[in-house]
Amino acid sequence: GVLSIVFSSLGLLAFLGAQIDIAAFSFVIVGATLAFLWFNIPPARFYLGETGFTALAFALTTISFMTDTVIVLPLLAFIQSVTVATNILQVSAKKFFNTKIFTVAPIHHHFEAIGWPDYKVVMRYWVISIIAAIIGIIIMLLG
Repeated sequence: GVLSIVFSSLGLLAFLGAQIDIAAFSFVIVGATLAFLWFNIPPARFYLGETGFTALAFALTTISFMTDTVIVLPLLAFIQSVTVATNILQVSAKKFFNTKIFTVAPIHHHFEAIGWPDYKVVMRYWVISIIAAIIGIIIMLLG
């Protein structure tokens, strides 16, 4: 869901920048991620895994470079940025201070560990992603 939002925002920015081929590629990925979600509603039939996510992250980064949206990529992909940051913070805190900041990292597992149900984490991540993507699109459109 979150990646669908990010690729939609990149596709929109590519389309508005007359980069139709990149926009089409972005929206093909949106379709693929939405199809994945269709079949991944609990109980999940299959999992994306690290290999699939790495390929999508590579595509995300490549599209961002091709559309000159690298500067707002951390905002467009806000949830992914926060996940990476919390992992770095957790590992650094354990290594240098022998303590943990979060119960579990990445942060979405921390929320589950403190009692949030999966659907609450997912829905809030989607809402935050939509808000961050809208802000990123506005920033890019304002120049």
